[in-house]
Amino acid sequence: MTLARDLINTPANDLGPAQLEEAARALAARHGADIRAIVGDDLLTENFPLIHAVGRAAEREPRLIDLQWGEAAHPRVTLIGKGVCFDSGGLDIKPDSSMLNMKKDMGGAATALALAHMVMQRHLKVRLRVLIPAVENSISAAAFRPRDVYTSRKGITVEIGNTDAEGRLILADALALADEEQPALIADFATLTGAARVALGPDVPPFFTDDDELAAELMRHAAAENDPLWRLPLWRGYDAMLESKVADINNVGSSGQAGAITAALFMRRFVTAKSWVHFDLFAWTPTAKPGRPEGGECQAARACYALLAERYG
Repeated sequence: MTLARDLINTPANDLGPAQLEEAARALAARHGADIRAIVGDDLLTENFPLIHAVGRAAEREPRLIDLQWGEAAHPRVTLIGKGVCFDSGGLDIKPDSSMLNMKKDMGGAATALALAHMVMQRHLKVRLRVLIPAVENSISAAAFRPRDVYTSRKGITVEIGNTDAEGRLILADALALADEEQPALIADFATLTGAARVALGPDVPPFFTDDDELAAELMRHAAAENDPLWRLPLWRGYDAMLESKVADINNVGSSGQAGAITAALFMRRFVTAKSWVHFDLFAWTPTAKPGRPEGGECQAARACYALLAERYG
């Protein structure tokens, strides 16, 4: 929990993509895990075009961090964390009130690392993989633009409806990579939408999955661990909101409604595994409470750890 909070609370001038990679490497060294990073234009060479597009405007190079641990014979579990180290909104720039806390937009990455720490520390019998697309969403002549069209790693073409919906873009390439191995479980963590906060507030992250058994397990462990979660639907009727006239899909919904659901539906296009779960986190405690100091917060990791420990402990 401390690892996640410390990373989230660190100012963005001290925690860019390279520093997030350093934190992942320190964790890997502690547990004897393997780790590599694909940096800058190498993302294009190795077919991660959406991660590159989002991060290319920043002086600090984008990267995909890939940590692997455990015996190859054990069930594969892949964790993915959104690592936007600061989000200006890009050319669709955020207002100052929305930009103020965007140092926490790598809260999903911090959560994934915290959960990985729990799994490795307790030697769960899994083949663990952690994927962190780490970028800064900045503004420069190189910034990606509204109405640009990119071909993702999976081959799905994406029209950019809004550059401030960048998290789902970088996660899409990471999800496609994770899905290529068909692991037993894929879990992604992301500070993704304001719509989730409107629906459930800062304390209760929604999660999305097509796996009813997994959802029931998560709700049970969330209650037992006092790590609140609430399931929202992957309502296929809203897929039409993501239609594009020039690409396979738009990165934002057309109506302005159901924003958390349409974001989850967007990412659903990039993964075929049934046991996939997406957590839309706030990763922040706005007002101090007992055991919950104001600032960065590690949400969903304890419930997920309890589930993994029960399955693979």
